[in-house]
This record gives sequence, C-alpha cells and structure tokens, in this order.
Amino acid sequence: MYNIRLIFLIGLIIFCSLKQIAAQVNYLNRLELNDTSKIDIPRWEKEGTSLKVSFGSIDESYRRNCVPETNLSSQIKLTAWKGERVNLQVLLWSLQNLKNITITPKDLTFKKNKISHEFINVYPVRYVLTDLFLNGCGYRKNDTIPFSLAPDMLATDETFSITGKSTRPIWISINVPADAKNGTYNGVIEIKAKGRFKRRLHYTLDVQNWVLPKPADWSFHLDLWQHPWAISRFEKVKLWSEEHWDALRQNLTMLAEAGQKCITTTIINDPWGGQTFDPYGSMVEWRKTTDGSWVYDFTLFDQWVEFAMSCGIKEQINCYSMIPWSNAFQYFDEESNSLKVLKAEPGSEAFNNHWRPFLLAFREHLQNKGWLNMTCIAMDERNIKDMLNMINLIKEATPELKIAFAGNVHPELINEVYDLCTFIDPAIDSASLAQRLKKQRPSTFYVCCSKPQHPNNFTFSPAAENTLMGWYAAATGYNGFLRWAFNSWGKDPERDSRFTAWPAGDTYLVYPGARSSIRFERLREGIQDFEKIRILKQTLQKDNSEMANAKLIQLSSLLKTFTLTSVTADSAADLVNNAKELLNELSK
Repeated sequence: MYNIRLIFLIGLIIFCSLKQIAAQVNYLNRLELNDTSKIDIPRWEKEGTSLKVSFGSIDESYRRNCVPETNLSSQIKLTAWKGERVNLQVLLWSLQNLKNITITPKDLTFKKNKISHEFINVYPVRYVLTDLFLNGCGYRKNDTIPFSLAPDMLATDETFSITGKSTRPIWISINVPADAKNGTYNGVIEIKAKGRFKRRLHYTLDVQNWVLPKPADWSFHLDLWQHPWAISRFEKVKLWSEEHWDALRQNLTMLAEAGQKCITTTIINDPWGGQTFDPYGSMVEWRKTTDGSWVYDFTLFDQWVEFAMSCGIKEQINCYSMIPWSNAFQYFDEESNSLKVLKAEPGSEAFNNHWRPFLLAFREHLQNKGWLNMTCIAMDERNIKDMLNMINLIKEATPELKIAFAGNVHPELINEVYDLCTFIDPAIDSASLAQRLKKQRPSTFYVCCSKPQHPNNFTFSPAAENTLMGWYAAATGYNGFLRWAFNSWGKDPERDSRFTAWPAGDTYLVYPGARSSIRFERLREGIQDFEKIRILKQTLQKDNSEMANAKLIQLSSLLKTFTLTSVTADSAADLVNNAKELLNELSK
C-alpha cells in the first residue's frame, strides 16, 4: 500500500509539473497573435539545438519568426549619469522549445562599490500586431491592410518559455542611484533555461559625475492624456470603485515617473466626439433646475485631481473642453427629469449663456481648492474662429482662467494661450517661441496620424523616433511634448495595437496592468537627454573657461543637426546615437 501511495504521489507531482510547463508555453501562444510571415526552417536548423543569446540594439525591431542577424554583440558598454535610467536589449533565440527561462542580473561592481541588482529590471518583450502608415489619418479596415508583429510590450513574467524557431527580446532597465559613485562598473546577466542551458553576458556601465534630478523636478513639459474609463473597461472593474482607483494608481505613478506635468480632466461628456474605443465621460455633473438656474457637482473632478496629485502629477490641470468636436453639451434637466443635449456654436448667444454661469461657478470652486492658478480650459485642434470666440467669453467672464490649445500654428493665439502646443510641421517661428519662453509659458509640439510619417510613436515607428522627441525639443526651443493618448486602448491592446481610425499604436503608449513599452521607455530616454542638455548647458555657461566655451560651441553645433528636415527623414537612430556619443564626451 505504501508503494502504491508513493507511486501515485510521484505521478501527481510529475503531472502537475508538466501541466505547469504546458501552461507556460500556452501562455505565450495565448498572449500573442500570429502574422503571415513564413518561417525559414533551413535557416533555423543551421542554429543547432542550443539556446542562443546575445546583446541586441535597442534601435532594432527584431522579428519573432526570424533568426536575428544584425546589431548583435557579446559585450556592450553603457554610459549614464547618476539618477538616470539606461536601457539595453538581450536576445534569446532557439530552434527548439525552451521552458522555464529566467534572466538574472547580478550586482554591478566597481572596486569596492556596487549598484545592487535591485535597481535592474528585466522585461520579456511581447509582440503585438501592427500595420502601416499608409495615408495616416482616416478610417481603415484591418483585414485590408498588411500587418505584422512588432516587439513593444514590456511584460513582467519572472519565468517564461519560448517556442521553437522564434526570437525573444528581453528589455533590461538600469536605474542608476543618485548617490552612486562615478566610475566604470562591471555587470553580468545570467540566462538559464531549466534543465538544459546556462549562459552569461558581460557588460560595463560608465557612471559619470553628473546627477540627473528626480522626474518631478524635470523642466520638460510632458503632456500625455490619461483615459480612466479605458482602464475600468479593460480591467473589468466598476468605474470609480476601489479596484478601479487601485488600477489607476499604478498607471498614473508610472506616468509621473516619466515627468508628466498635466492632469487630464473632462468638464463635459465626450469632448472628443467618441473617437476612442471607450468614450470619455464627464467629471462634472451639469444640472439645470426647474427655475432655469444651474447646479454643478465637482465631486468626481476633485477626486480625480487629488488622486492624480497623490500619484505625483501636480503641475497643471487641463480641462476638456469648451469646444468639443461635436459642439454638443449634455446636461440633466430637472423639469423633464431627463438628459438633454444643447447644440451651440462658439460665439453664439446659446453658447455664451450655457458657459458663462459654469465659468463663474468653476472659478469660485477652483479658488476654494487653491487650484485656480494651475488650471487651463483646454482645446484640441479647433478652428481659429471658434477659438477666438471662446477666448473672448473667458476674458469677459473669468479672465483669471488660463487656456491650453493643441493644434496648428495660429499667430492670433501666440499671446492669448498659456499652454500652446503646435503640430510639428509647420513649426512655430523662433521669434514667437522665444517670446513665449521668456514669459515661462509651456510651448510644446506634438505628432499624430497626420503627415509627416516621421518621427512618431506608432508600434511600427523606429524606436529611436521616440527618443528623438526630446532632442528635437532641445534643439528648437520647445520645452515639452504632447501625445493625445497615454492609454486609450482598443479592444485587445495586449495583442493587437491596431485601431479603426489611425495607424497602429496611435491610441496608447503603455499596456494594461501598468506595463510599459519600448516606445514609452525610449520617449522617457529622450526626456532625460533633454534634461541633461539643459543642465550641461547651464553649467558650462557659468564657467568662463576656454574648455567650457569650446564645449558650448560643440553642443550648439550638435543641436543644429536636429532640423525639421532631418527629424522628418527616416534616420532617427543615426541622429540620436551620434548626438548621445558627443553628449557623453561633453559630460566627461
């Protein structure tokens, strides 16, 4: 009887282990979709049966079904300031299935100093479906456009498996402590596949004697629009429930750690006319009483703003919008006990009568909360006639309220708008930009689905284009960057980044579960570079030495290479890498 029980117990353990391993293999199959690319079996067979590992380039988009051929290295050298995050990419590929893979970074060491492995994060990269730019904006049918797989989502699996005849990128981020000793550190990354293989990769990290401030202290004006309704839907939690707030905290904290300055709020229902998969609701309740007066409930607005501030986003509140894309304004009418919609053009009597009492009540509320000086009424790509009519009303009713605008360059708005974000092409003229910066007003640029195709943040965009945003801002005088969608997810964002109206990836930069992406990390990298340029320039300007002046001239010449012509060409990696090399030299 004892032997029978023992055999049964052993069999149960083996069964559970096999089931767990199978689940890991199935996990990748379930998470990722397939494209139409063919697997070159003879090429894979040349690789042999062992696990292959190498450093890859963070600029390279390695195809899942192909043996990696370019930008491979057994060693790599990184350079960083104290307080900076630097990234590298490791590649794994195999002819056969490999299970229970672990990636373990060891402590970085320099003489008697070390940077603990706890400051190093490892992310297996997941593939999502992407498409092509084509004509940019405009509704598209996914089944009529060529598609492929793009590596982008940074997963958090500590142990994972890869299927045979496939490549798996591994993204590794090193968060250099602000109090690290400067010097050249040696690092090791250990790769294990259970029961079969063990590999090691060696690298060095040169920590320079400069300190990058915390993200909250960065000057770069980052404005990525948040979408709390999308998180509620995808996470399957009740809107504004405790579970919803918990999920929101993870996402907003990640955004704050990239230096986000603006809190995205809505003061009307669906300010963008339903262009996203999940419509935006209103954070303000509008109620028209039986005597024709208005009552506004700012409870949700207050909760959201206070919550975002608790996550680290504290500089500006942007309120969308007095000019929605449909010019439709929903409110609850007590007399009919129903929701009604007012259609009114900016400048009309109906528009002014609708908005004037709100502006007065909103101003009083913001004053009581201590938020008046940091709040903007925000508009997105509205025409100049509507903008001027709206500005006239604000000036007349509540001139203390600031205005934010994202859209094409309009000379009439240069002095009227506090937070001005213009499309990358055409650029705002240098004189107007300098005038605005002298007044310390946010003056940023944005990219979207409109041409030019480059640079951009799509899932098929070259990864270095995300980093390019910070460099272009530093070179041209902009003090920040705007992207309309931080997390406006489609139906299945973990597997398919395509959407019905715009090129793939246009609607989000991060993934559910507060998982980052290659695009978001490279964007953050460019913001760090912007701050490093700013600090280096300020330091050199205070130093009247011949060497400092020579470095300033070199830095100025370097930034002049980032022109509208150069950044809109498909050459971001060369531009950025050459610039980074010189920036590292100037920081010695």
